[in-house]
Amino acid sequence: MYDWALTFGQEVELVWRQRWSLMTVLYLSVRYLGILYAIIEILLWVPTISATDVVSFIMYVIQEWTTVVGSAILGVIMITRLYAMYHRSRQVLILLVVVCLAVNIADVVVVALSMRHSSGDELILSGTYQCTVDFSGEDALLVTMTWIFTTVWEVLALCFAVWIAIKHFRELRRQTAGGIIGDCFTVLMKTHVVYFASFVAGSCLNLGYTFSTMSADSYSIGTQIYLGVLQIFMLIQMFVLGPRLILSIREYNAKLVADSDAGTAMTSIAFQMRVHVSTSSSV
Repeated sequence: MYDWALTFGQEVELVWRQRWSLMTVLYLSVRYLGILYAIIEILLWVPTISATDVVSFIMYVIQEWTTVVGSAILGVIMITRLYAMYHRSRQVLILLVVVCLAVNIADVVVVALSMRHSSGDELILSGTYQCTVDFSGEDALLVTMTWIFTTVWEVLALCFAVWIAIKHFRELRRQTAGGIIGDCFTVLMKTHVVYFASFVAGSCLNLGYTFSTMSADSYSIGTQIYLGVLQIFMLIQMFVLGPRLILSIREYNAKLVADSDAGTAMTSIAFQMRVHVSTSSSV
């Protein structure tokens, strides 16, 4: 919510007031799914709601599917970025779509199975009734497997981004023109690396929890703090840094338009050596 308040002015200027495109829909979807997730998380700590097993379990289910949908949207955003960076290569597009689709199908199957075998139990914390969700050991292992699959996807996307960025920076050294493309790739890589770093931190924390003795006492203070830090990294990566993958490029494009001469026509970035930029339909 704090990040949304900081970037709302940019969102209005660079998203709401621009011509709508696929990236506009993806940005708004992942941004406001994060706000929905946060609101449900707050409501789950309201005693009159959390003490009701059915209501709290329904909210928990909504949260789980929100993360699944958010992960799928981020996959589409990443594919679109890499597809543009590789000059709309069909081979790269097919590979990315296949891998991303396989990972997201696995996520859907695992979440559906975990929802089927999970149950809501009543928990008393300091005299307050709370509803908690219990999983079987097999479900916990399946959830860990989805993190592993997602990690493979994120590593693959990072490798593709780094490779094409290095290739373009080498080409730019041989030419005097093309400063705009170099700066654009710098913005792309900065946002991508920060996004990936947050995902790695969350993945390491998740795997550390799964393969440690903390899972045996999930209601201890230390375990709850650990899980809280894990959730923070997950939410930042998905609902804060995810939307910034789009917003940062649109902000960069807007600065190019503002700094350009009055009669210069700007078109969308195609990541070629001689292109112009606009904020209307590009990522």
